[in-house]
Amino acid sequence: EEDDEAHDLWLKLSTLPEDRIQRLGKDTNYWSTGLPGPAGPCSEIFFDRGPDYGIDGGPATDDDRYVEIWNLVFMQYEITNVRSKYDFDIVGELPAKNIDTGMGLERIAFIKQGVDNMYETDQVRPVLDLAAKLAGKAYGAESHEDDVRLRIVADHVRSSLMLLADGVTPSNEGRGYILRRIMRRAIRSMRLLGVEGATFPELFAASRDAMKESYPEVEADYARLSAYAIAEEQTFLRTLAAGSAILDQSVAEAKNGGGSTLSGSEAFLLHDTYGFPIDLTLEIAEEAGLSVDRAAFDTLMQEQRTRAKADARARKGAIADQSAYREFRALGETVFTGYTELQTESKVLGILVDGQGTDRASEGQIAEIITAETALYAESGGQVADKGTIVGPGYELEVLDVQRPVPGLISHTVEVTTGEVSVGASATTVVDARNRHSAQQAHSATHLVHAAIRDTLGKTATQTGSLNRAGYMRFDFSWGSALSPETRTEIEDIANNAVRDNLEVTTRVMSLDEAKAAGAMALFGEKYGDTVRMVDIGGPWSRELCGGTHVARSAEIGLVNLVGEQSVGASNRRVEALVGLDAFRDLAAERAIVSQLSTSLKTPREQLTSRIAELA
Repeated sequence: EEDDEAHDLWLKLSTLPEDRIQRLGKDTNYWSTGLPGPAGPCSEIFFDRGPDYGIDGGPATDDDRYVEIWNLVFMQYEITNVRSKYDFDIVGELPAKNIDTGMGLERIAFIKQGVDNMYETDQVRPVLDLAAKLAGKAYGAESHEDDVRLRIVADHVRSSLMLLADGVTPSNEGRGYILRRIMRRAIRSMRLLGVEGATFPELFAASRDAMKESYPEVEADYARLSAYAIAEEQTFLRTLAAGSAILDQSVAEAKNGGGSTLSGSEAFLLHDTYGFPIDLTLEIAEEAGLSVDRAAFDTLMQEQRTRAKADARARKGAIADQSAYREFRALGETVFTGYTELQTESKVLGILVDGQGTDRASEGQIAEIITAETALYAESGGQVADKGTIVGPGYELEVLDVQRPVPGLISHTVEVTTGEVSVGASATTVVDARNRHSAQQAHSATHLVHAAIRDTLGKTATQTGSLNRAGYMRFDFSWGSALSPETRTEIEDIANNAVRDNLEVTTRVMSLDEAKAAGAMALFGEKYGDTVRMVDIGGPWSRELCGGTHVARSAEIGLVNLVGEQSVGASNRRVEALVGLDAFRDLAAERAIVSQLSTSLKTPREQLTSRIAELA
C-alpha cells in the first residue's frame, strides 16, 4: 500500500489505466521469511479471466477470476521485531538490493489453452482422463473429493516420470524418498478411487506420450523409467494390502471409543510388521480426523535402531566396552601397513578377553589384540578382514577377525594357538598372502563390474552395497527390474574385456574436494574424511573412493564369472560373481556336466537344449 515508486512506474512504463493498478497490504504483497532479515514489497501481475470466473474488482476480491502469473519481489529492506507475517519493524535499507522475479509457466499454459487450471493442460489432462476411465469416474461431474484425487494422480504421475528421467530413483533417503512418497500417494489415490490393481503401466505410458514432444528423453529411456515405476507400484500394493486392514480396524476402534489419537505402538506395529510407512499412517489418520502419537512412535523407532546396532555388534563376538577402545585409541592411531607390506613388526598395546582388559592371554583363549601397527586389513568398504597370524617370542595367534571398533583403531580377534601373549610383547602381524591376493582380485573385480553396469544401464545405476572375499564378490545397485540374460552377458563381457586389457590400477591420496572434482564415485551415505584414497582402473573409466586393497593390474583378476542376479528390495538388484580360480573351477564344473549330458543323451553340445526340451 505504501509502495508509491512501483505504482508510479507502472503508470509511466505501461498503458495500464489507474483502476487496473491496485495497492494491497503487507499480508499479501510483502515478502519475508517470517524471521528478522531481508524483506521487501511485491509487485504482482494478474490475468483477468473474465466474468465467467467471478465478480469484477481485481485481485483485491481474492476471487478465482484473477490468476497471478508473474511476481516481482523487491528485496531492499532489513526487518526486525517480527511479530507476524505483516507486523514487523523496518530497520533500514539493505546494503545490496536485488529483485526476485518469476513467471508461472504452467499458469500461462492453462490461460493460453483456455482451460480452468494446470491439471487440464495438454501435458496433464491425458493422464487425468485415463485415471478417470480406469476408476469409472467422470471428472468434473461427480464429487469434488474424486476430482481432487484424479488431479493428484495426474500431477504425481507426471512429476514421478520427470524425476525418474532426471536420474532420481525411489529410496528411503533424500530426494529418492520424495519420489517414493509422491508415487505412493498416486497409488493410494487410485485405490481410494476404487481401483485395486496396478495402473502405473498405463498411466506412465500416457504421461510419456504427453511429455515426449517437450522432453524426448522420456520416450528414449522409457523402458528403464517405467521399470522403476512398475516395481515400486507392485511393492507398495502388497504393503497396502497387508497394512490397510489393520490400520482401518485401529482407526475404527479409536473413533468408536471416542478417542482422537492413534497410539505410537500401533503406528510402529504397522511400520515394523507390515512395512507401512509412518507418513502414510499420518495421512490416513488425518483423513479420519485422528492424530498419531508421533513422539511415542519415534521413541520405539530409536529403541529398535539401538537393538539392531547391539545385535550387529554381538554377531561379531565379544565386544569390549567402548571406553576401553577409546583408551587404546588415545595412545595413537593404528598404522595400517598392508597396502605395501604383508608382514609388519610391532608390539602389543593391549589385550581384551570377554570384553575386559587384561595383561595376558594363554593358549586356547579367544582374545582381542591391539597393536601399534598391522599389515592385516580390517573389514570395511565391503572387503572382509584378512586371514593370517600374529607371532612373537613364545607365542602364536591365529587371526579370526579384524575390525575397527572405533575410528582410527584396529582390533584383531585371535585364538592363542601356542604359548602366552602379554601386553608390551613384540608382535609381528603376518598376512595370509594367498587369501589376500584372492580378496584383492574380488575387490578389483567389483570395481570393474560397477563400471560395466554403469556403461550398460546408465549413470543412475549406482552402488548401494558390496561384499568382497577371496574368490567371490557381490554388488548391490539401484535398479528397478531384473536384468535380461543379454544384459548380464554384456556386463560380464565388459568386465572381462577390462581384465584382458590389463589395465593399470593406481591409487592416490588427496582431499575429498579434489577427488570429487576428478569425478571419483563415492558410496551414497558413506562418511568420508577430509583426506580420501582414490582408486583408478584404466584411468577415469573406473574411478572410485576406496580404502580397500587391490591388484596392481586388471589381468591379475583372471576371470569374472557372473553366477547370479536377484532382487534385494524395492528398486535394488544384486549381482554375484566368482573371481579368478574360483570362477574357472565353476566353469569347469559346468563343462563336465555338459559333457556328461552330451554323452548320456548321445547328442552334440550345441543340440542339448532342444534335446532336453523334447524329453520334458
